[in-house]
Amino acid sequence: KTEMLFSLTNQRFLVDTWCINYSLSFQQAHAKVWHLYNDHFRPTQRGKVSIALSSHWIKPQHMTEKNIKECQKSLDFVLGWFAKPIFIDGDYPESMKSNLSSLLPEFSEVEKKYIKGTADYFALSFGATLSFQLLDSHMKFQQLESISLRQLLYWISSEYNNPQIFIVENSWFVSGSTKRDDAKYIYYLKKFIMETLKAIRYDGVNVFGYTVWSLLDGFEWHRGYSIRRGLFYVDFQSHDKKLMPKSSVLFYQKLIEKNGFPPLPENQPTEGIFPCGFAWGIVDNYIQVDTTPAQFLDSNVYVWDVHQTKKLIKVDGVFTSKRKRQCVDFAAIRLQISLLQETHVTHFHFSLKWSLILPLGNLSLINHTLVHYYQCFASELLRVNITPVVALWQPMAENQELPVSLAKYGAWENPETIQAFVEYARFCFKSLGDHVKFWITMNEPSMKNLTYTAGHNLLKAHAKAWHLYDKEFRRSQKGKISIALQADWVEPACPFSRNDQDVADRILEFDIGWLAEPIFGNGDYPQVMRAWLHRRNSIDLYNFHLPYFSEDEKKLIQGSFDFFALSHYTTTLVGWEKEDALKYDHYLEVQMINDITWLHSPSRAAVVPWGLRKLLKWVKSKYGNVPIYVMANGIDDDQNMMHDKLRVYYIQNYINEALKAYTLDNVNLQGYFVYSFNDKTAPKYGLYSYVANQYEPKPSMKHYREIIDNNGFPGPETPELVCPEEIALCPECHFFRTRKSLLAFISFIFVAFIVTIFFITYYSRRVERRYK
Repeated sequence: KTEMLFSLTNQRFLVDTWCINYSLSFQQAHAKVWHLYNDHFRPTQRGKVSIALSSHWIKPQHMTEKNIKECQKSLDFVLGWFAKPIFIDGDYPESMKSNLSSLLPEFSEVEKKYIKGTADYFALSFGATLSFQLLDSHMKFQQLESISLRQLLYWISSEYNNPQIFIVENSWFVSGSTKRDDAKYIYYLKKFIMETLKAIRYDGVNVFGYTVWSLLDGFEWHRGYSIRRGLFYVDFQSHDKKLMPKSSVLFYQKLIEKNGFPPLPENQPTEGIFPCGFAWGIVDNYIQVDTTPAQFLDSNVYVWDVHQTKKLIKVDGVFTSKRKRQCVDFAAIRLQISLLQETHVTHFHFSLKWSLILPLGNLSLINHTLVHYYQCFASELLRVNITPVVALWQPMAENQELPVSLAKYGAWENPETIQAFVEYARFCFKSLGDHVKFWITMNEPSMKNLTYTAGHNLLKAHAKAWHLYDKEFRRSQKGKISIALQADWVEPACPFSRNDQDVADRILEFDIGWLAEPIFGNGDYPQVMRAWLHRRNSIDLYNFHLPYFSEDEKKLIQGSFDFFALSHYTTTLVGWEKEDALKYDHYLEVQMINDITWLHSPSRAAVVPWGLRKLLKWVKSKYGNVPIYVMANGIDDDQNMMHDKLRVYYIQNYINEALKAYTLDNVNLQGYFVYSFNDKTAPKYGLYSYVANQYEPKPSMKHYREIIDNNGFPGPETPELVCPEEIALCPECHFFRTRKSLLAFISFIFVAFIVTIFFITYYSRRVERRYK
């Protein structure tokens, strides 16, 4: 009772005269109990006695000396008030004495000696209610609260001479409406225990025990029954207050069995290499286009006015011969190609701008200068043995990157956009097909902004473009074509919950299967989607109509692919229990959950390498042994930091998970592309920084280049892979490759001509000899 009294009294942190005066009595009472146990019971019982103190953690609002001192003062007023007299010198912290002056009672020298050292260990309570919600705002001293248990443990260790620490109370809370799948509670618990382990392993903090609060749901101070903190669910409405174990019980049980977080074998890095011909690439959604004409294309004649204006003066009526545009006229191309050569990639992926190539949405107005720029860019890539991978369309914020005339009249909602896209695709195949052998019809259609009607039309447009290429261009151009879908992995928040697994399966079908199933599966939308929308429409006021394909349309769409292209960036946790209204999707009945122990980028994107491997296995299990390309994979990093350690870690581990999918899971993985090329076109994502009109390679570029050069992660026992030398591509040779019959006929005529000349010459000389 005495220990609880100390603990609870210390929680309110009301620094008034009553509390200050009685704190002395409490500390004296604690000291007397400790001495009583130490003198009369310890020799026989051999136990330990301490006082349980609760604390928050606080960090400076700004990293100034003043703010840091204010943080120290906050901890002194909350924790040091009791901890310093007991663990250090028997007296209050100096910051309290200087701020409270005469209000703070003084210890006599006898009292100091009596109180000092009256704890066998440091008993710490750190939780949502006592440590934070009941903390008086004045005790923050205008600084920022933080839930960093690791930093608090390190501070206690440094401040109080590295005492043994026993965490006697720690947890967070979930909504009072949450029943048994308490994913939010699990991830807070995981964070706190991980931070405790880090404090022990890395900081040398002497923590010898950890206690979860609490066993059961109960009455939670001023929050009443509006929150829950128990490992066991209590049905307060039932007569017998029925108890049921939550998912957090299973999590904590497994954690205790393993005594922490031992490395999982499946998460350990693997050694090995990718196959011959593996596509190593970089993505730049839209390449830098600069079509400013070179000075050599100007046919005017100029005179330099050296005496007066010192400028060039155009001579009217005098012109030189005008030459054709050449690829060397585009300086921007040479720079981009040279940077790509530095990376040692074999492929480069970029998107065309439909809205600029055909501004009116049809062939009545063509931007020939831009088309020529794209032709030059692709041919220059081939010249340095880099394969261009070109997307016909990628949605962007403004008009979805559609021609204004199409965007204005419904965009993909309008069926006429289908035929417009097909004609645009035909034009691109004709104009660029000699140089481009790797096509993407649509790159990362945004599922969040896509209506069911728009998605329906988009699928038909893709299929028609694919069949157009297959029938009219594939034989002569010998390329391949498919669609690229964004595919982030979705993981159940509670690994022990069947309901959460069902939610994760449903989201995967809505996010990926929506467009993938008609193309790579049975030609129709996933049954999960139809069943869910039917259920929603029957019980709600919603009217979500998922269109139907005719049998001919199913045949048109099904199989309209040469490979499965996907973009993958992160992994999301989902659950079915509604916890946070701001992150709850009522339409799909899904709660988005954040694992706060995961590594996150500045934009809060989670770094979860194993998600890529799970995704690749899922695609294989759903759609068979289809060739797969990871067309984009990347993370943002602090743009002000040249040493992009996060991106280096990201690339290393995501590619290693891709290697596991290839070597261990037999996924037919054909290529991997990093997003993105440079910070100018994709700020914070680039392998090259862009400052003051200069490109500089980041460490991540050099690390990626090393992986490319090794074709993966070879180890001492990795067998050497001997790949046949590839023949360099020659875009100018296309004329000859497509006219083999004509060439054979010309060759025959040429040989016949040479033979004829030989015989004429031979017999002419014989005749001359006879006459002689």
